[in-house]
Amino acid sequence: MLERTIIERIPKSALVAAACLALVCLVGVAATRPGLFTDAKTMGGILFLEFLLATLWLYRRVFFAVILMAFLFAGSNLPVGPGWTVGRWIFLGVGALAGCAIILKERLFHFGIFHAVACFATLTALVSSAVSRYPTFAMLKASSLFLLFLYAATGARLSVEGRENRFFTGLIFGCEFYVIAVAACYAAGRQVMGNPNSLGAVVGIICAPVLLWGLLLDETVFVRQRRLAVFVLCLGLLLYSHSRAGILASAISCAVLCFSLRRYRMLVQGVGVIVMVIAAAAILRPAWFSETSEAVASSVVYKGQDPTRGLLASRESPWQSAMDTIRAHPWFGTGFGTTDNGLDASSRLSNFATETGVAAENGSSYLAITTWVGLAGVLPFLVMLLMVCAKIGRTLNWMWATANPKHPAVPLAVIAVAALLHAGFEDWLFAPGYYLCVFFWSMTFVLMDLAPPAQSSSRVLAWRPGTVARNIEGVASGQ
Repeated sequence: MLERTIIERIPKSALVAAACLALVCLVGVAATRPGLFTDAKTMGGILFLEFLLATLWLYRRVFFAVILMAFLFAGSNLPVGPGWTVGRWIFLGVGALAGCAIILKERLFHFGIFHAVACFATLTALVSSAVSRYPTFAMLKASSLFLLFLYAATGARLSVEGRENRFFTGLIFGCEFYVIAVAACYAAGRQVMGNPNSLGAVVGIICAPVLLWGLLLDETVFVRQRRLAVFVLCLGLLLYSHSRAGILASAISCAVLCFSLRRYRMLVQGVGVIVMVIAAAAILRPAWFSETSEAVASSVVYKGQDPTRGLLASRESPWQSAMDTIRAHPWFGTGFGTTDNGLDASSRLSNFATETGVAAENGSSYLAITTWVGLAGVLPFLVMLLMVCAKIGRTLNWMWATANPKHPAVPLAVIAVAALLHAGFEDWLFAPGYYLCVFFWSMTFVLMDLAPPAQSSSRVLAWRPGTVARNIEGVASGQ
């Protein structure tokens, strides 16, 4: 393992000497200034530093998961949330610099056109800050996008390279743990995700496609039954969220997964079960079914708007507002991450909703980035998205040709399908402070590496029930 070689390069004598020196320094500080160790902020800072150093020591294994948890905690209603508001940026910055240093030292990856376009995108975001009413603030927002892209191009790729099975096994387990934990919190009356749209976004874009993909892998009966139960629970959370965009993204991404792998039977069985449940409810309890269907239609389909105005009535106002802003600032926008009045466009993104927060500003990630950087600056962002779509199409084509789910690009492509669809209705795709944005771009940079080549051969995971394989086996796409 590359991680072991890096650690083994450090002399043991140097480690022992560093530990002894640190101990002497702590004893000296305790003797001269004992009050520091009774201060909560000082102790919290020391623990934070120790935790940061520990995650750096196991950079490839845990750093990506820690960054996701940091951003997730910062955007949740948990008591630890406020403490991670600043800490998440420290982890992202340190992770980006550490990943860059490792890659430059070991020359592990190739940087291609996609990475160059991402660099140009951050440059256009920085240029747009010059026309913002608050250029310093807009520049900080653009700098956060640069840190995200830098980490995605280095640290995120390091976390997957050479350990694909461990990473994606951990991704499935992480989704299972998240669904169970969040369901338990909501059952106890704790709205940990804030606005239901945030819950719908996470379970619809990430958890549902990943868990369905996990059901397609060759595992033991117990593992498959466990994943099936968690997948059903995930769908329950998705319906509970009443998030139209999340439900639509989940339904289409799961359908794309089954259709691309030619699992028509699973797709038909899933649709059949849903139809049977609805029919049984309508027959056994017609009055309750009528009231429930009307309530769901009002709260989910029309979002409390007049049904005569159509399905997208709740989106007309934010979309029209975004178009007015684009007309007022057509070429260079309002400044990256800022609204027309100079405010932070993502300050309430962790609890975004249809009528409040960022979604009320633009209602679409694609309109949002156009209002921020203008028509002149949106081109590199558009090219990035087109290149991602090309990789998705290549992966889906490979899935159709092989009908084999054991490829690391399969879950990434399906997640990207759900994310790009969802981003058309919610504004989060280019907001670096939002945990979903961090996850999407990290996995997108990994997808650019793992997507099957245009040739007839590619790679599949050496997936083994109950074990974790280290390598990836090359097989012909027709096998």
